[in-house]
Amino acid sequence: MKQILIDTDILINFLRGREAAQDYLLSLLAETTIYCSAVTVAEIHAGMKEHEREKTIDLLDSIDIVDVTREIAEKAGTYKRTEKKQSLELDDCIIAATAFIKGAILATENVRHYPMEDIKKETVK
Repeated sequence: MKQILIDTDILINFLRGREAAQDYLLSLLAETTIYCSAVTVAEIHAGMKEHEREKTIDLLDSIDIVDVTREIAEKAGTYKRTEKKQSLELDDCIIAATAFIKGAILATENVRHYPMEDIKKETVK
């Protein structure tokens, strides 16, 4: 079974009714294990509007949330320390490390946020 780790941007766009994100997530339902990082949950809640709460909770309840373990944190720290891109954010490093540790493809709309060469990425537009 295919494993996909969904980046925050796709989930936000799904919740806000953007067709590309909705089509992409719906296409995964039959034969894919869908993950997101606990960091993504925090990012979504940070930007959530109160009227979006129920829909947001329902979506997150349908996805396997991956907690940040020591192994993920160590890999994220390695990414932050060794990647050449100065603007690389620690939260993106944690999301990338989660994909690496789970052996999942990272699905994102912002592939430039993930210069890591040891993870597979899928761009959603």
